[in-house]
Amino acid sequence: MTHATDKLTELPLPQLLAELGSSAAGLTTAEAQQRLERYGPNEIAERQRNPVLEFLGYFWAPIPWMIEVALALSVAARHWTDAAIIGVLLAMNGLVAFFEEHQAANAIAALKQRLATEARVLRDGAWLTVAVRELVPGDVVRVRLGDVVPADLRVLDDVTLEVDQSALTGESLAVSRGRGDSVYSGSVLVRGEADALVCATGASSYMGKTTALVESAGTVSHFQRAVLRIANYLIVIALALVTLTVVISLVRGNPVLQTLEFALVVTIASIPVALPAVLSVTMAIGARQLARHEAVVSHLPAVEELGGIDLLCSDKTGTLTQNRLALTARWTATAVSEDELLVAAALASRAEDNDPIDLAVLTAVGERRPWASVDRFVPFDPVSKRTEALVRDSGGRVFRVSKGAPQVIAALCDGDGAAAEVNDVVERFATRGYRSLGVARTDGDGSWRLMGVLALADPPRDDSAATIAAARELGIDVKMVTGDQVAIGREIARQVGLGEQILDAGMLDDAADGDDLGARVERTDGFAQVFPEHKYRIVRLLQARGHIVGMTGDGVNDAPALKQADAGIAVSGATDAARAAADVVLLAPGLSVIVSAIGLAREIFARLTSYATYRIAETIRVLLLITLAVVFMNFFPVTAAMIVFLALLNDGAILSIAYDHVRGSAKPVKWDMRAVLTIATVLGVVGVVATFTLFFIADKVFGLNHDLIRTMIYLKLSVAGQLTIFLTRSRGPFWSGPAPARLLLGAVITAQTVATLIAVYGAAMTPLGWRWAGVVWAYAVVWFLFNDRVKLAAYWWLDRHPRRDKSEIAGARV
Repeated sequence: MTHATDKLTELPLPQLLAELGSSAAGLTTAEAQQRLERYGPNEIAERQRNPVLEFLGYFWAPIPWMIEVALALSVAARHWTDAAIIGVLLAMNGLVAFFEEHQAANAIAALKQRLATEARVLRDGAWLTVAVRELVPGDVVRVRLGDVVPADLRVLDDVTLEVDQSALTGESLAVSRGRGDSVYSGSVLVRGEADALVCATGASSYMGKTTALVESAGTVSHFQRAVLRIANYLIVIALALVTLTVVISLVRGNPVLQTLEFALVVTIASIPVALPAVLSVTMAIGARQLARHEAVVSHLPAVEELGGIDLLCSDKTGTLTQNRLALTARWTATAVSEDELLVAAALASRAEDNDPIDLAVLTAVGERRPWASVDRFVPFDPVSKRTEALVRDSGGRVFRVSKGAPQVIAALCDGDGAAAEVNDVVERFATRGYRSLGVARTDGDGSWRLMGVLALADPPRDDSAATIAAARELGIDVKMVTGDQVAIGREIARQVGLGEQILDAGMLDDAADGDDLGARVERTDGFAQVFPEHKYRIVRLLQARGHIVGMTGDGVNDAPALKQADAGIAVSGATDAARAAADVVLLAPGLSVIVSAIGLAREIFARLTSYATYRIAETIRVLLLITLAVVFMNFFPVTAAMIVFLALLNDGAILSIAYDHVRGSAKPVKWDMRAVLTIATVLGVVGVVATFTLFFIADKVFGLNHDLIRTMIYLKLSVAGQLTIFLTRSRGPFWSGPAPARLLLGAVITAQTVATLIAVYGAAMTPLGWRWAGVVWAYAVVWFLFNDRVKLAAYWWLDRHPRRDKSEIAGARV
């Protein structure tokens, strides 16, 4: 494979040596030192950030600004209890964000661990052991069996190396590399030894470019955008109403301190100080539920993103397939049985060499191997390209067996007529992405006879086809993205039911981003022969088409795309780099756990939407009530203490919504911000109407004093507020959804019992008494039933007046 962006890998070896000013004799120490200063050390540099400044950055955003204003007003008015509560919530929001947002740094640290620490280098005509960070372009190094390649190299010796680069490119099989071929940093040498020329180090190497992609990758989650949309909505309302009421209060000649306290009450009422914390706690509890299903969430907003993905890009090796070679087909020569073919191949294999081809053959033959002693075994030789064994069977007869490259085995059996068919067989297997292995043995006269050809491949996991079908039932389109050849990708895609339209990712190299390219990527079933920048670009193109993209993977090559995806999913057995870059790490093998994880994520999303609608409705209800009461009646309907009680009791109890029983969507979910804000606003406005009606009845009909009316309004806001959560749990009538969880019911009953006792006995307010408390409860329940009808009417209107711009439906792209 040729790395598309590395020009040095395309130069002929002699020209490359001249370009780098080097030779097979390597560099001198002085030259190496000069180049080290010019190119820099061979390491992945981390961008260090000041942790204090990074932490403070989490307090610079719309929601924190609103909370900070409330905190400043609380301190100015010397409302120390309010200030303490608001300060704790503000600090908690910052701390949660600070400890949740370090994925890129972890990914880079894991990538650095993939590199070797020392290397053998030719300097001043002598072989030395130096730190890998000291290697420079032009150095000559020696790599041996088991070595992690320390930099991007070009092979100098006329040998054949076998290199495992599955963690880099996703290729399931080791690749052969000879003189002049490229070997990338981070790959592992599994056979052979050679001297090689260093052609790229540090950030210019394959590993360095992958790291740069991880650093630049990333997207603002739809959850974060939704919270920002909520904040903007509330800020506009709060600024307008607070400004209006403050101006009117000052014009009326009210004292400045009273006006400041009034501004404090209105500001606290307008700011959902617990909104980010409650949403984060709800997602954290949901993350623990996912962990019990062996899906570990490392980035909380991914809980919401996982439920919303409508397109899943799946790595092939180790994800859809088993990441091991297996015999998938066979062709036998005339008069040769399949058992005879397998036995001969097994005798030409040796388990202790731990060769993947030998292990695949021995696994396939199972118990059919007859007793025989191997007098002599010749392991695979890159020059001869075959193994050979001298075997003595139970009858004392001696013969030889061999397996290897089909063309080599066919040439060995030159006198056998079946050898002429080998090329056709190999081509037929190749069209299906199979790797062919020829097998032969000697007859009694010592002449070689062709036994047949075995086809090897990395087979699909048993659950892959069912998982893909289940994903499609959830409304998710699945695409394969693999580093293997097109033929291999197409065959696996066919076997697991993905479709057979697999494109070569090379078509992305020269194509410019645009609607045509994005549409083509969207239509295809997958890509083969991809590099990290291809995967990263595929994700970006699909996101530009309006998709919420999930990406699964297990290798270093997947890290940039995992980081860029809306929901990056590292599968079981993934490398550290993939795990660090991902939002979700699967502990169980295969993709089947994703299906249950997506179902759980959609249930969590339903809880988040329910809470967000409730919280916005209550904010509007209290804010609009206070503003209208002050502007038109010069009356404070609630005190600052009452606002604090409402925040503590109601939001504290509603935390239990994280455990509520909900019904997850059968389709990918998105933040329908238009519906959330519309329903919340309608419920909030109707609540204000209900409260003013209560005020006029209490004031004009029963002639109650204003202090007692304030207590009635407080209890009404508390009871009606928490009843609202039962309205927002479903689009239908409040009884149509699953029964509320016992924990939610218990929390609501407990909170309202406390709120009722506070009102009845007058904690920081005028005592209400049990008779008036019962009247308020009955009044709130009647309005709850009426509000349920209003909610149904609002949804009916929304369904019949859809947003014209479909791309903005659900507020997912705000």
